Amino acid sequence: MSASSHYLRAWEGFWRDAPAGAGEVFWDSDPSLTAELHLPLFAAHFDAALPVVDLGCGNGTQTRFLAGRCPRAIGVDLSPAAVARARADDPSGMAEYRCLDAADAAAVRALHGELGDVNVYLRGVLHQCAAEDRPRIVRNVATLLGRRGRIFAVEPAEASRDVFASLAQSPDGPPGKLRAVLAHGIAPGEMADSVVPELLAAYGLRVLATGRLPLTTTEYRADGSRIEIPTNWLVAGRRAERSGAGQGCAGWSPGWRGRMRGSGCAAARRQGAPWCAGRGGAPGAVARWGRGAPGAVGPGG
Repeated sequence: MSASSHYLRAWEGFWRDAPAGAGEVFWDSDPSLTAELHLPLFAAHFDAALPVVDLGCGNGTQTRFLAGRCPRAIGVDLSPAAVARARADDPSGMAEYRCLDAADAAAVRALHGELGDVNVYLRGVLHQCAAEDRPRIVRNVATLLGRRGRIFAVEPAEASRDVFASLAQSPDGPPGKLRAVLAHGIAPGEMADSVVPELLAAYGLRVLATGRLPLTTTEYRADGSRIEIPTNWLVAGRRAERSGAGQGCAGWSPGWRGRMRGSGCAAARRQGAPWCAGRGGAPGAVARWGRGAPGAVGPGG
């Protein structure tokens, strides 16, 4: 079974109409504010020899960042218009881009048959899906991971509902870039914080690390501050962590470890990340989505 035709039409229309250029889409922030902050959180858990699949890649902004830090990065998206945009924005071919319906089990099995086990980067996808599609997508993610792969997932927290409500109810209406999303019938989905870890567990995936980190958007408030959306992140996989698992990530481009211990970790901490996974994981990290590690500071806290 695949995603609904309405869902495909909505995303195809959105990406067809979205303005070209960096930062023109509500969530399309520079990687320095997104994937670069995520890197210290998942790098110690990922097997660096595996390809990374950016599932729901959109125009490929984060995919290109990942391509510079792993042996192979493949961005996949339901929308052909999104994939075409990603390819156009990557003239040097840093990454690969393909159309893929993540709810289509046969298509996902075929991709796994081609690539083998992969790591998956999943940013803000599940909350947008119909509730009945989420189990199918997580099942298919488990197929992509196989035995060796891990998933890094980040989704809006329950608390994001209040942020979106305040934006929608402002005197001037929602900001222009958010209004463009809503105009295509794409609305932020309400999803309990417990949904993602429960779905992962149902398909044999164990949560290895979790925390909170705000999603920095490309829109600004009247006072000039960036609009941030509270999100929960986690890393999950089929097997328990090996001792010193982070040492296996040395293949993530020359010098990545030093950069991560420096600006990457510092930036992540400034954004509210509870720890930096630069050396074998997070001491004391709790396997509970949305609860954070000891000392974690939630968005806006």
